[in-house]
Amino acid sequence: MTLIDATPQTPSADARPLGAQPTDGNRLRRLFRPPDAPPWYRPASAALIVATLAAYLWSLGASGWANAYYSAAVQAGTQSWKAMFFGSFDAANAITVDKTPASLWVMELSTRLFGVNSWSILVPEALMGVVTVALVGALVRRWFEPGAALLAGAVVACTPVAALMFRFDNPDALLVLLLTASAYAVTRAIEDGRTRWLVAAGSLVGFGFLTKMMQAFVVVPALAGAYLLAGPPHLWRRVKQLAAMAVTLIVANGWWVAIVELWPKGSRPYIGGSQHDSVLELMFGYNGLGRLTGNETGSVGGGAGTGRWGQTGLLRLFDADYGGQISWLLPAAVVVTVAGLVVTWRKARTDRTRAAVALWGGTLLLTGGVISLSEGIIHTYYTVALAPAIGVLVGIGAGLAWAHRHDWRIRALSAATVAGTAAWSAVLLGRTADWHPWLRPVVLVAGGLAALLLVIGGRPRLVMAGASLALVAALAGPVAYTANTIITPHTGSLPTAGPSTGRGFGPGNGVRGDGPGGTPPAGTARPTGGPTGAAPPGAAPPGAAATGAAAIDGTGGAMGPNGGVGGLLNVSTPSAAVLAALAQDADAYTWVAAAVGANTAAGYQLASGEPVLAIGGFNGSDPAPTLAEFKALVAEGRIHWFVAGGGAGVQNGGSNVSSEIASWVTGTFTATTVGSTTLYDLTAPTTA
Repeated sequence: MTLIDATPQTPSADARPLGAQPTDGNRLRRLFRPPDAPPWYRPASAALIVATLAAYLWSLGASGWANAYYSAAVQAGTQSWKAMFFGSFDAANAITVDKTPASLWVMELSTRLFGVNSWSILVPEALMGVVTVALVGALVRRWFEPGAALLAGAVVACTPVAALMFRFDNPDALLVLLLTASAYAVTRAIEDGRTRWLVAAGSLVGFGFLTKMMQAFVVVPALAGAYLLAGPPHLWRRVKQLAAMAVTLIVANGWWVAIVELWPKGSRPYIGGSQHDSVLELMFGYNGLGRLTGNETGSVGGGAGTGRWGQTGLLRLFDADYGGQISWLLPAAVVVTVAGLVVTWRKARTDRTRAAVALWGGTLLLTGGVISLSEGIIHTYYTVALAPAIGVLVGIGAGLAWAHRHDWRIRALSAATVAGTAAWSAVLLGRTADWHPWLRPVVLVAGGLAALLLVIGGRPRLVMAGASLALVAALAGPVAYTANTIITPHTGSLPTAGPSTGRGFGPGNGVRGDGPGGTPPAGTARPTGGPTGAAPPGAAPPGAAATGAAAIDGTGGAMGPNGGVGGLLNVSTPSAAVLAALAQDADAYTWVAAAVGANTAAGYQLASGEPVLAIGGFNGSDPAPTLAEFKALVAEGRIHWFVAGGGAGVQNGGSNVSSEIASWVTGTFTATTVGSTTLYDLTAPTTA
């Protein structure tokens, strides 16, 4: 007896023969509600999308500048088209951020329309999340039942790390959307065998590279493997089609890489994150193989074998750092992957259930494996890339289990999966035992009853009650963590979802960056017009101490809370007096100030609306500018102030140029204390 039937009870109108043309001209309607969908599907799908939109937009401005490092680059791109193209940190184009700039482009287009403020930066991220949820539901609906599609979308929307990153200005939101869209394109290619869908998939992955470099390529084997397995054409044609996809992928990202590499170095910004001003070095080293091996020159406290980013291993996604971010339904997704491949092993090559499980199970295993085994810089929020795969697999598994609920073996497997999911959810909730302790017994009781009712089966009402309790047991924990994430502001470089686990520095350590650390304090001068727009809401009240992610100094110790000059992982919060100093004859200078490290520079740049030179890039260990170059800029009168402090010193073999510059400044210019900040006027040397 076949346990899983790949054919939906009501075949989709889009499952047409090869080469057939659609007759329904309303493509949007076919995307989100196929013609054969039951009457309740459209309003239910719309309700999910509206609820996701409302949740992701809720109190969005409270996070202020969020990751001020990227917000400062967005501000720069709003002021300079050249800065926008290269992804420069500052409008004067001294140095780029340490990523490719596609995610910045989206936010910069928004800020060019609506001004530089928290909402214009973060709303595009929230909209990306809503589109991702809708797209997940649409692609599941093409091959499976409506309930499976709704559950898949809901799982993505209710994943804590997804709620975090779709409300934050890191590149991950756009990357997840692009990779989900590429999987949708491959799904369509498996349906009709058309090359254009594979070309579209290659283009989307290529643009994903322009968003976050090599991470976009992790899913390529799953995309190609699924089509090679289940694509309708004969083998040789499938191979040629995948070759076309590969060429498109290379072209879609290679054009930008080629332009940057061929552009004269003297007239473009330094490539941040590299030691030799090379985007190729950045993509293969710091943002490439270095993430896997830990050999990342200039990385933050890195180096293979240091343990800075936690223990590697297959169980990494379940540990105290990562578990509450993503792993609530991860075991269930793995069960669906294994069971789906086993029971469809003898199906026809083009079987859609097996194709879907291979595509999304492969994505899950590849992405999860890379995150689990990487020895270099790794952050817990990278796991947002797993959310669509988990959502799709859980949706498919639940839908097929419901369709075959009369088979006792399916009910037994479902009961075991639900019980295991509830038990794991209770473990995760127990890691924040003082946070809503009543939730653990609710999840355990619901899971136990659901498993019992599913095993008993028989009457339809019993099975329905079991399925309903199963949803409660599976979703109560992640929904609660997601709600906590939504109502809590997040700023800084290491945001985490859900209530704090109280762990120290490292990935997912409960360092949430909460509060207005990324916003100018109330009462300070803010740009109010022109390209910079209004300052974001959520600023600290006068005299209040801003809080944020802890930073590390050159020895790896704590640098204290956000505020003042800032540090490696926390943004600076300049006072009104400092901003007044920066505003003096600002138009006469290319950079109103220079500071070691981009996060130190970011607060001054965002608050003043003027370019600030970030010496050494993100953590001060890039050799840009050199001491000779900095001296020349000072001699030409292009920099007004130097802000003392900031950065993290030499990191993992990186350059010590920033220390040389700081030493030269302190020995050549007179210090001036403005409030709690030490400034050096670079136009008034004390020595010849």
